[in-house]
Amino acid sequence: MNIHLPPLLLAAALLAGAGSARAADALEPLAAFGKETRILFQGDSITDGNRGRSADPNHILGHGYAFIIAAKFGAGYAERNLTFLNRGNSGNTVLDLEKRWQKDTLDLKPGLLSVLIGVNDNSKGVSVEQYEQVYDQLLTAAKAAHPKLKLVLCEPFGMALGAKKAIFATWNPSLQQRQAVVARLAAKHGAALVRFQKIFDDACQRAPAEHWIWDGVHPTYSGHQLMADEWVRTVNAFWPAAK
Repeated sequence: MNIHLPPLLLAAALLAGAGSARAADALEPLAAFGKETRILFQGDSITDGNRGRSADPNHILGHGYAFIIAAKFGAGYAERNLTFLNRGNSGNTVLDLEKRWQKDTLDLKPGLLSVLIGVNDNSKGVSVEQYEQVYDQLLTAAKAAHPKLKLVLCEPFGMALGAKKAIFATWNPSLQQRQAVVARLAAKHGAALVRFQKIFDDACQRAPAEHWIWDGVHPTYSGHQLMADEWVRTVNAFWPAAK
């Protein structure tokens, strides 16, 4: 049966189809997101993003970089049936991650695991040595449980803003040591390394630091977009699409 649409409806339908095609074409060819991949974001409040703790899909991923990534590729790669999960917990250190690693990471059976942890360790007295040791153990356990697991490690970051401004001179050197730890662990475990500090430092050439991070630690919506873009760029470069 032939269906004849009025000219305006036909034009709208054609434009909608063209828009969908353009959106798909504009997506980065993210090879790390294979069909049926489960992508888990793990960390502290920056990842948590005030996420919902129910099954409500409108709030379950929070309102940060994890949501931005999930929204873009969940729509753009709908045919791949991707699953995006967020288990960031506000205030967490690597010691808190250790306590919930089985339930909130291993049992979820991710195909790709992204971790951002360390800024609270820097403020709550977790030594750099303990931070590295426990973090290393967690990654080792994750790879042992899921041998094909793709790992993305994100460096903690900060700026001299808000409550951090007065203590930044003493607080930042330890943060930089933790950034070095994350780089070492990424190299050891074959993980993609997302260098967030540099993107925020560079962004301050375009707008004041307060435009990107409001309190020295937590990004604004503009800052979360920077994070999402850098995360995707890094993952895309680390696992390039076949040509």
